[in-house]
Amino acid sequence: KKEQPVNNKKKTNKENNTKKSESVEKKVIGPKILKPSPARLKKNQPSTNDKPAVKVSIPEPPKDEKRGNGRGKNMGKPGRKGKNQFFNNHNEHSDRSERKRRKNKKRQQEQKPKKQPTKRKERPLPETLIYEEGMNAQDIGKLIHREPAEIVKKLFMLGVMTNQNQSLDKDTIELLAAEYGINAKQKVHEDISDIDTLYDKRMEASKKSKNQVKRPPVVTIMGHVDHGKTTLLDRLRHTHVSAHEAGGITQKIGAYQVRLDDRLITFLDTPGHAAFSNMRARGAEITDIVVLVVAADDGVMPQTVEAIDHAKSANVPIIVAINKMDKPGANPQHVTEELMKYNLIPEDYGGDTIFVNISAKTGQNVDDLLQMILLQADVMELKANPTEMAIGTVIEARLSRGRGPVADVLIQQGTLNVGDPIVVGDTFGRVRTMTNDRGRQVKKATPSEPVEITGLNDVPESADKLVEFKDEKTARSVGEARAQQALQKSRENVQHVTLDNLFDTMKKENMKEVDIVLKADVQGSVEALQQSLEKIEVEGVRVNIIHSGVGAINESDVTLAGASNAFIIGFNVRPTATAKSQAETEGVDIRLYSIIYKAIDDVTAAMKGMLEPTYEEKVIGNLTVRETWKVSKVGTIAGSFVDKGLVKNNAKIRVIRDGIVKYDGEIASLKRFKDDAKEVKQGNDCGLTIKDYNDIKVGDEFEVYEMQQVEPK
Repeated sequence: KKEQPVNNKKKTNKENNTKKSESVEKKVIGPKILKPSPARLKKNQPSTNDKPAVKVSIPEPPKDEKRGNGRGKNMGKPGRKGKNQFFNNHNEHSDRSERKRRKNKKRQQEQKPKKQPTKRKERPLPETLIYEEGMNAQDIGKLIHREPAEIVKKLFMLGVMTNQNQSLDKDTIELLAAEYGINAKQKVHEDISDIDTLYDKRMEASKKSKNQVKRPPVVTIMGHVDHGKTTLLDRLRHTHVSAHEAGGITQKIGAYQVRLDDRLITFLDTPGHAAFSNMRARGAEITDIVVLVVAADDGVMPQTVEAIDHAKSANVPIIVAINKMDKPGANPQHVTEELMKYNLIPEDYGGDTIFVNISAKTGQNVDDLLQMILLQADVMELKANPTEMAIGTVIEARLSRGRGPVADVLIQQGTLNVGDPIVVGDTFGRVRTMTNDRGRQVKKATPSEPVEITGLNDVPESADKLVEFKDEKTARSVGEARAQQALQKSRENVQHVTLDNLFDTMKKENMKEVDIVLKADVQGSVEALQQSLEKIEVEGVRVNIIHSGVGAINESDVTLAGASNAFIIGFNVRPTATAKSQAETEGVDIRLYSIIYKAIDDVTAAMKGMLEPTYEEKVIGNLTVRETWKVSKVGTIAGSFVDKGLVKNNAKIRVIRDGIVKYDGEIASLKRFKDDAKEVKQGNDCGLTIKDYNDIKVGDEFEVYEMQQVEPK
């Protein structure tokens, strides 16, 4: 009896320990221990190559005797938030996530396109094989979806022994295509280096485009020298272009635009002298309308007939402007009768040629002439596509100090932007700057708009075609290819002595030659002078142009002339200071001209050995412009410093900018401080004005000269 309480006590302690362990076990297997989802268990199963892992048993949660097997009051619903977090977490990480994963996988499989058969033989043959001569079996296999081995086998069956890498000729490829039952067409490569053909194709394609819009007409004014063409151009400039600009047109460009009734007209300027025949021909080719200026007191002259022929050959309509109607001896009826001989019949006589009687000097009927131009343009329905890549034509080109090659171009189709890669003639580049006819920088140029562009690698020729390309790499390759072709062509033109031409060669060697180095301000003047000089016919003497170019006369020109015993002809250019000093040291003769027929006459006289005493200019002073002032009714006053020699009032003066002669005229007034001066010597400041010229800028150089008689040597 005494031991019973002890045993009960031990039993009680044992039960207490069991209860404690159960309570501890309850805490351990509480909601923090989660049962992994079947997907996770499957993912964590070891591979069959590894040793079997020990199976981990997860204890079941203890049943609550008080609640029984059913769902209790606070147990909550599966999948919803309740007090039984274990059950909720178990469902959330197993059933629901598994269903969601399967659903997403099924949706992705439905969205994926069906894979094409990867085997070439399962793919259908194309209808046409577009091939290039020289392709091998591997190249053809990629095009017709067949293995190269199969193609080699086919060719073997056809009697052609080859391998996968051997090139095939045209007949073999077409025979193979016929064996497969498909057509064969050889791929034609377009020669993009032929920009003249590319220019024509783009021009034709733009005419068929649906994006065409109305464009301004391009008008070329032609006529004989001294018939008032320049006066008409000046009248149009000052009246319709630069009424608000002091000094008029500041940009020397071969084309400009005028505005009338919110419409633009583009004018091209062509010289009237006979030496510029090619320039007039080019002007007629890129123009829409030709305005033929004929003096009412002079009538039809040789260059008038030539202009008519150029316009007719280019199939361009002609508007006749009978000028100088303000003169007493004007006889427009006589001019009309003369022009009718060349099939230019006025509308009053039943013809279709527009005649307008004008006076460029007084401005009489100048606006009527512009209205007739716009009327003719409306009849022609001139359109262009500004959305495509640009094409155009070079009007003039030159080499500018500080800016490099400069080209005046007329955009004919598309839009040219700053930064566009272009090929112009035999050179290429990227458009660096664009300047319009008013001297303003622009970002783009639209059809019929003339602009001055920089950024080319070399000076192009007049009438060269401008073509824009997609990228600079293509433009560079085309430009370099064309330059190489031009070099090869020049080498081919070198005539070698053969038995057939031996007599002619000996005859030429016995002739005396006048060697000339020719430099001019623009490319058109170089061409005109060179052709005119080479046409001079003097028995026993011929002209040999050993070098020609644009820009100021430099040391290289003097060195070449000295080595070749030649003399230098400069047209509207001046030698640099170094070149002038070198020429005096080496005894190289430099002749400077501003009128083309003067140069032709002097060379002709020199060739004949009858060079009569002439007047030679002598430079007496050089000045530099430091300041300018604009005074109404006076013009532009140039505050200048006399660098060398002296300056005399009423002396002849030239304005030189970047080595190019901008104007040749006469000093209108000369002042020292506020007093009139007859002359100002070296080292002093002075103020002067130039007769009929106001486009003076700071940094310009003045060259003051006199004409002195020189006895023949």
